[in-house]
Amino acid sequence: MAVDIGKLVSGVREQISLVDLSGKVIAIDAYNTIYQFLSIIRQPDGSPLVDSRNRVTSHLSGLLYRTINLLDAGVIPVFVFDGMPPLLKRRTLEARANRRENALKEWERARREGQVEEARTHAMASTKINKEIVGSSKELLMHMGIPFMQAPSEGEAQGAVLVRDGLAYASASQDYDSFLFGADVVIRNLTISGRRKLPMKNVWIEVKTERIMLKNLLDSLEIDRLQLIHLGMLIGTDFNSGIARVGPKTALKIVKEHRSLDDINTYLKSKYGTEFDSDPKEVEGIFTNPETNHASASEFNSMIKDAVPDKDSIIRFMCSEHGFSEERVAKVADRLLELRGQKGQRGINNWM
Repeated sequence: MAVDIGKLVSGVREQISLVDLSGKVIAIDAYNTIYQFLSIIRQPDGSPLVDSRNRVTSHLSGLLYRTINLLDAGVIPVFVFDGMPPLLKRRTLEARANRRENALKEWERARREGQVEEARTHAMASTKINKEIVGSSKELLMHMGIPFMQAPSEGEAQGAVLVRDGLAYASASQDYDSFLFGADVVIRNLTISGRRKLPMKNVWIEVKTERIMLKNLLDSLEIDRLQLIHLGMLIGTDFNSGIARVGPKTALKIVKEHRSLDDINTYLKSKYGTEFDSDPKEVEGIFTNPETNHASASEFNSMIKDAVPDKDSIIRFMCSEHGFSEERVAKVADRLLELRGQKGQRGINNWM
């Protein structure tokens, strides 16, 4: 599970428009974004979009049509893909797989019973990303001329490093783990803004793009980043289960009163009769010293400049291979060429 500190950041959320990010490089958590596309872009009964060979294409639709919105606003997206997860994440991944399997069974049951709303909810919970989805996502991004990079481990950690190194303005993810990894600026709802219907309710909400500054968050909580990491560990991260009966507010109180992990562990034993289920120093180290790659400004900028769209390849991949409408795809491809300066309207250097 991603760290759940949503209630603590409510006072520092800033609603923005995509235009506010014009000319800025945004490191996008690729897995997080693709997961959102797979969850949201579905048929009424929850079935994903598929091609004639029954290959899922919901993520391709999202990457093509929603990424072009970012480019239209002048945003410079760089997708960052996860690499090998830390060993401590294995338990979380297994739990997620079990939840997806249970959700899949409930989805099939609800579909048989004709419960369309319930079926869609369970279908969204059954969403998973496999190698085929990752591979097709990278191939489409390559054809579109959208730069992407492979992280050695956690994509959010790599995105945070890009921000701290001054190569990207912000990290984009729905999860709050980016703050624990040290991202100075985090953008939420970058690719999924707009009206959304709440599951199982006849209620629609407006999802807006948000910007959250790490400094503002820490100042509002009156703690430093290391304390924020400890707070996350108390609630639960992808690398440890957290402490039962300790929510965000209680965790905040604990880290303010106990500055070291040893002190926190001693307190947990006396107060709750328990302790961290994983080596707390190891978990702390994943956030303070994650496995990431560093690139020079020239290397990073070259990666962006060298990513060039290819209209014929986009149409072949999306239409010939996956059955998308050639008319719609061609319009997006033409717009990509315009934005990237290949029709004389905007040069590639304007992206930098």
